[in-house]
Amino acid sequence: MVEGRVAANVDIDVGRVWMPPVPDDPAAVRLVLISECAARDARDDYGASERSEFDATTLEAFAAAGLSVTSVGDLAARGIHLTVAVRHPKLRASISAATIRTQAMTLAGELAQFPAATVYLLMGDVAIAAINHIARLRTGKRAIPAGSTYRIRDGAYSLGGIRLLPSYLQAGPAWRIEASKREMITEDIVTALSLAQILPSEPR
Repeated sequence: MVEGRVAANVDIDVGRVWMPPVPDDPAAVRLVLISECAARDARDDYGASERSEFDATTLEAFAAAGLSVTSVGDLAARGIHLTVAVRHPKLRASISAATIRTQAMTLAGELAQFPAATVYLLMGDVAIAAINHIARLRTGKRAIPAGSTYRIRDGAYSLGGIRLLPSYLQAGPAWRIEASKREMITEDIVTALSLAQILPSEPR
């Protein structure tokens, strides 16, 4: 969730930062999944421990979409990179637009490492807002329109030739809250896997 009119970075723990692992071959990355922020508990970050909650729910989501693997390392081997829009844990229920803007260029620098990426899966409002900020800096306008995710998720959006799929947060407890959102997340991952030519299906 994105919160407005809050000073930048007061809503995140800047004392702890999660650094996404650098893929062995960045040019092999075809799909980038961007979720909200670092986990409150460092052991729950992507790839941080055997009991990582982010890993567990993300693997469940990909399995539901037809790609059953046993680790996030297996996802990486298939050309799927997992990252976050904000590399620090949040201190409040939501993250302000000001904070997202200050963090977005770090994300932009990371994404620039993947020249062969064809799809960005934007898991939740924070990821969508971060990409929209990057788009405004590059093109002068947002890439994804305002509106409820369930209303906009079927649109065809892109940035620099890369397809953008707005969806819901799959990392951590959010995955298990609403069955309807799990279904939409699964559909969006199916589409992403097809567009990235990782699994065959019918893209929207």
